[in-house]
Amino acid sequence: MAAHARKVREIKHVYEIRPRKDKRGVNLTSDALPFGRLWYGEPNAISNATDYARSYSRLHNAVIRVYDDARNVIEAHEHVGDFKEW
Repeated sequence: MAAHARKVREIKHVYEIRPRKDKRGVNLTSDALPFGRLWYGEPNAISNATDYARSYSRLHNAVIRVYDDARNVIEAHEHVGDFKEW
């Protein structure tokens, strides 16, 4: 495996999905996002935020954590990047 491919595989993006304080959906946050935070409204807010995180990190390994109002992790997803060396 080439050095670049190993380096890409080692990078792990961490995403957090938390309910908004105003109860109007969820925030998706990560250092990997260009703007730091994205807001998702109801009714499929968690699903949409999870799908975006998976799509945005498609080349990298990622961990996506979903939190409840009490700051407990209620879901955790691991995504393995599908980087392919030609």
